[in-house]
Amino acid sequence: MGDNQLDSCEKQKKRTITIICFLGSIAGLLFGLDTGVMSGALQFVAVEFSLSAAMQERVMGSLMLGAACGAIFAGWLSYYIGRKYSLLVASVLFIIGSLFCALTPNVEILVSARVLLGIAIGVASYAAPLYLSEIAPEKVRGRMISLYQLLITVGLFTAFVSDTFLSYYGAWRWMLGIVIIPSVFLFLGVLVLPRSPRWLASKGRSNEAKQVLEKIRLTKQEAEIELYDIHESMKVRQTGWMLFQNNPHFRRSVALGVTLQIMQQFTGINVVLYYAPKIIGMAGFSSVAEQMWGAVGVSIVNVLATFIAIGVVDRWGRRPTLLLGFSVMACSLCLLGLMLSLNIGTVWACYFSVVMLLVFIAGFAMSAGPLIWVLCSEIQPLKGRDFGITISTATNWLANMVLATTFLSLLETFGSANTFWIYAVLNISFIILTWRFVPETKGISLERIEANLMEGRKLRDIGQ
Repeated sequence: MGDNQLDSCEKQKKRTITIICFLGSIAGLLFGLDTGVMSGALQFVAVEFSLSAAMQERVMGSLMLGAACGAIFAGWLSYYIGRKYSLLVASVLFIIGSLFCALTPNVEILVSARVLLGIAIGVASYAAPLYLSEIAPEKVRGRMISLYQLLITVGLFTAFVSDTFLSYYGAWRWMLGIVIIPSVFLFLGVLVLPRSPRWLASKGRSNEAKQVLEKIRLTKQEAEIELYDIHESMKVRQTGWMLFQNNPHFRRSVALGVTLQIMQQFTGINVVLYYAPKIIGMAGFSSVAEQMWGAVGVSIVNVLATFIAIGVVDRWGRRPTLLLGFSVMACSLCLLGLMLSLNIGTVWACYFSVVMLLVFIAGFAMSAGPLIWVLCSEIQPLKGRDFGITISTATNWLANMVLATTFLSLLETFGSANTFWIYAVLNISFIILTWRFVPETKGISLERIEANLMEGRKLRDIGQ
């Protein structure tokens, strides 16, 4: 085969892996849409059904409750039917849940439909990063998993934009029902995806795993080496729960995954995203239009800053990017809290507060947003990966639910400035935790990370 043919084959395979990872990442788009649409719709739903603040928190938090349940169920589902068919199940639930949200006659059915959508998100947020980590070459693994996070931010942006335009007509049912369109697209896209080679190998289907790897790796030798590494990592025949009971090193990686997800949520990111119009109102912008367009600005920064993460995750590494992100978030929340406490009320003060909100969003989107998912998919050993990611993903949604269902109460109890200072202190503590425990996994194979973990190396050293 000539050099031109080799170059053409290599380019074709690179395009193939990009398309596969994009289709797998569409689950992130729905993740973002479903978590974002209620941010703009909530004020209209509250009027429609005469909801108290506590009931509004319930409507917002029901999605996270379902997501936590879905994440727990997703581990079992992914183990038995695989990552691909787990995403298919999620897409069907997205379609059904969105339809019921749009047609709901009362708040009880709305809450139930949001729980169903939450289950879909829980399954997708488990299966998609896991699938991407197992299908992408290790040199671009971080970038491809970050693509999932990018589409979450695109989903949030799309939700805020559609909410803003539909808010002029009070069309909250259309806000909630528009999610049906990408849900159908996800279902059709996943149908053409290959199955995870690691999952196929774990089920004794090595020939199929080899065929998939040969299609998505540049050379047959590279595919054979990766298949060999997969088989080597599977020699210890233990399931996740057995491994958790019997192996203290696996318990360490599970604990790290749980800690990482708590860190991601307690940055305060989803408080800002779910209640963006309200926070912008607190900054001094009183009209609905100003608040909605401010939320669009938040989502734009969220999208753009995620491109930074995609560009640097496989160059700068995970640890430096996380340390920078937590530092930016801590500083911006301190300044936002200061502006809210001073209550100056001038135009420049209002805009400065919103700028600090946008800086916070940028700090999260370039670091903890995508990188926590990257790390959680990398640090778990193969035989315990389903169990480990199940626990960490469920933790993410439980922490998410705690924040979504307590923010309005925190504001009433402590005031706006003190609430944001609390989140600033938490971000400072996350800098310390990252420095002490988080490993650098850039450019390291999943099999080498697993070997280092099982040898008993310190958590921060398992990526060496």
